[in-house]
Amino acid sequence: MQVLDPCCGGKMFWFDKENPNVLFGDCREERYVLCDGRTLNVAPDQVLDFRALPFDPGVFNLVCFDPPHLKSAGPESWMRKKFGCLDPETWRSDLKTGFEECWRVLAPGGTLIFKWNETQIKISELLECFPARPLFGHTTTQNLKTHWMVFYKPANEAKIQTKKNGVQHA
Repeated sequence: MQVLDPCCGGKMFWFDKENPNVLFGDCREERYVLCDGRTLNVAPDQVLDFRALPFDPGVFNLVCFDPPHLKSAGPESWMRKKFGCLDPETWRSDLKTGFEECWRVLAPGGTLIFKWNETQIKISELLECFPARPLFGHTTTQNLKTHWMVFYKPANEAKIQTKKNGVQHA
């Protein structure tokens, strides 16, 4: 596999939900009929915990990290069924550890795509938990409050040199 989605849920944003290049993971394997009659099928290739990924370092070229974004949802709510729910007490450390795990299994020169909805947790609070900064992204703050961000893991993380305005920086 070249791509990892450790929190795939119902694979809602994937165009090809059976792509052979993607390892779909999630902590749950469930099937629900939603309030509108549609079926939600959470069927990962592998049941796993995004905070403790069972993979060697640097094995994926692309990681798509779309963790649960709710810290409060009723036990039978369709939002919890659809998106999962974080622990209201440990969400910061859980997401920090999850990001670090995704970063660990990401190959040098690889890309991590991060998706977040800030309905209950602001993106500014969340980014404080991460050891890396996004390169760029897209936000839809008006109604959906959904953010997509791109993180790049340099091929040589130990020493990155750039040349800006004719001056060498390390």
